[in-house]
Amino acid sequence: MARILSFVGGDYVALTATVGGRWHIEADAGDLRPLPIDLLADVLDREAPCTREHWAAAPLAPREASGRVLLTYSTDLARALSAVERLGPLLQMALSAVRLRHHHVRRVCRLEAILEITNQWNRTHEVEPLLAKMAEAATRLLDADRASIFLWDRPNHLLVGRPALGVENGELRIPDNRGVVGQVIQTGEPRRVDAAADPEQIDRDVDAQLAYETNTLLCVPLRGSRDELFGAFEVINKRSGGFKDEDEDALVELAGHAAVALENAQDRQKLLSANRQIAEQAAEGVRLIGDSPAIEALRSIIRRVADTDLAVLILGENGTGKEVVAQSVHYLSHRSSQPFIAVNCAAIPEALAESELFGHEKGAFTDAREARSGKFELAAGGTLFLDEIGDLSLACQAKLLRVLEEKVLVRVGGSTPVHSDARVLAATNQDLTEMVRRKQFREDLYFRLNVVTLELPPLRDRPGDVLLLAEHFLSDFCRKARRRVPKFHPAAQKRLADHAWPGNVRELRNLMERIAYLSTADQVQAEDLAFILSPCGDARPVARVDATLSEATARFQVEYIEHAIEQSDGNLSRAAGALGLHRSNLYRKMRQLRISSA
Repeated sequence: MARILSFVGGDYVALTATVGGRWHIEADAGDLRPLPIDLLADVLDREAPCTREHWAAAPLAPREASGRVLLTYSTDLARALSAVERLGPLLQMALSAVRLRHHHVRRVCRLEAILEITNQWNRTHEVEPLLAKMAEAATRLLDADRASIFLWDRPNHLLVGRPALGVENGELRIPDNRGVVGQVIQTGEPRRVDAAADPEQIDRDVDAQLAYETNTLLCVPLRGSRDELFGAFEVINKRSGGFKDEDEDALVELAGHAAVALENAQDRQKLLSANRQIAEQAAEGVRLIGDSPAIEALRSIIRRVADTDLAVLILGENGTGKEVVAQSVHYLSHRSSQPFIAVNCAAIPEALAESELFGHEKGAFTDAREARSGKFELAAGGTLFLDEIGDLSLACQAKLLRVLEEKVLVRVGGSTPVHSDARVLAATNQDLTEMVRRKQFREDLYFRLNVVTLELPPLRDRPGDVLLLAEHFLSDFCRKARRRVPKFHPAAQKRLADHAWPGNVRELRNLMERIAYLSTADQVQAEDLAFILSPCGDARPVARVDATLSEATARFQVEYIEHAIEQSDGNLSRAAGALGLHRSNLYRKMRQLRISSA
């Protein structure tokens, strides 16, 4: 202002403005004098330069919104009037440029603050903590007292606001057509309210519920990635005056980022919930059926080792349920919501075993057209079940041992170490100690895997569990076949108990599946149990000594004759011929053994 005073050549110069009907000095230079209020009013009314006594004044610009006037006191009134008339527009341009620059600087600062805020939001994956951080950020950025995010419950026509201080559980529920937030939801447009100017717009019932008094309020809509309105962002009581246009712009910007962060957090929460539900359903489907002492002891050991990271070696004949035991260990552990990956080592070609387990890089071998993760990487955080571990090559065993020891793997054809935190469970039906003795299995790997051993008894050693398993499998398959579950005839129950089950639980399961889909009767008869003979010549059924020789012989004759009749489609003459008997001799034998001819 000193330069302007020098240019004007007066004793005093001032830049004045009217705010709320009162004049005040924004800047001045020279000997301060009382302002000529009447002159200033005339200048604004006429929108033209005016003089009075030794005063000359001119508006900065026609219809200048802020009511600014350049005023000078001079003995050379003509020179002073000419000077303020020429300087007014120039000063207006300069002030506009300064205001614009100041606006841009403030906007850049706010955008930088918003960027920093949203970076923090993106590291928060749960909805409740995210809402609290959003409210805190909004109050800090806009210098407000409180903030809330309202999510729209469309089906119930409700707005759920969080965080809501002073309300139980920190959650406020209001109808979606109530108050300023309801207006924003219904119109999709931002709203600013000042209680002093428009007191009717404030919902005092909500204030009473919150034990709070709202004076100023700013609310903007929240829109999702498809531009769908799903909530509103509200800030209350600006600490210095009322909310301005730039506050609204800042909250709109912040709401855009908040909508993205909320959608991501909600999607992640839904995925986690779905994943937990799938894991729980899978866990429910994995049960060790039976109440024999061997199965009870097995359950007890599984419960003790499940939530540890100990290596477990599962031993047992084919079909005894080794994978079911591995799944039980997994679903009872803290890894239950993570992947369970099962690999049948016997089914992997030797040349591809390393690639299958540890992955490969693009170009590692002829058919490696792209990089691929191995089973260890797919099982990250979860459990990797290596079935038939004894069929792995010695070279692959060496690499497996290194991964188990160091928890680090390298893909085939690669050089970058990849951390592995998968828990490894192994299973086999082979005698690993004998394989170690014959140098077919690495001794160091055997001891690394064999920290805890779970040995599954064959089904023939727990005859009391056969009927429980049969009823469980039959019920499961009948539900899938959408038919009523048939009951077992006492003779069928006896036949199930007497069978040696060379195929173990798998054989029993397959038999029940066949009955569920092919049998139509409401009762399973003994003749419905068509056992499949083991293809192995040396795998003869192991008989249990639970009867005298004559009783066992009679039992065999009954089964053999019934089978011959079944094979002859009920034709007794043909059955007698197949048995090398005369028809009358067959009738007599059937009467002796109490075999029905029906």
